[in-house]
Amino acid sequence: MKNILHLCRNLFFLCIFLSSMITNQVSSSGIVRPSTKKYHASEYIQKSCKKTLYPDLCNKSLAKYSTKIKTNPKILATAALLVAFNTTQSTYKILKILSRNRALNPGEKEGLLECVEEVSDSVYELQKSFKELFFSRKGPKFELQMNDIQTWVSAALTDDDTCMDDFRANGRMKILVRGLVLRIARLSSVALSFINMYAAL
Repeated sequence: MKNILHLCRNLFFLCIFLSSMITNQVSSSGIVRPSTKKYHASEYIQKSCKKTLYPDLCNKSLAKYSTKIKTNPKILATAALLVAFNTTQSTYKILKILSRNRALNPGEKEGLLECVEEVSDSVYELQKSFKELFFSRKGPKFELQMNDIQTWVSAALTDDDTCMDDFRANGRMKILVRGLVLRIARLSSVALSFINMYAAL
């Protein structure tokens, strides 16, 4: 199992710098195209979310970041990835608590322990992706950076799918776990969509 607390401390320090980088990126980055400036921040998010598989979830999860995202595709991808990471981390903690319930039957116990391990891996992969995306810049290493990020987020999605596929017990617990994990998988999917868009610019 990965050292989640250590990774979260790293993320905390990264987030401290997020607000300071936003103004510079919006004003100086060549990524921001003139055609996007006519859109209000919320309209930009809505239009971008329509290109994902889960536009409603996308809009709801990113609306509060609209003033920071503005019309910057890198910050849009970074914000979506941060939302996916935070939600996945919270889900990991919930699953860990559920796995300690003494009332679980053997099938539920086994399934939950498997999901705890898979979602722990997903947290680790999303954290790595966030850090790499945060520091990414257009240049000789940009394509390699994007390939790594895309690979890690895809791996996080695979971990989530494995959790759902391997949870063989039926009943309320399966419904609860599936609902929790399906949400983080969809948020990771949204983040990956924006990462792909940013990488293609």
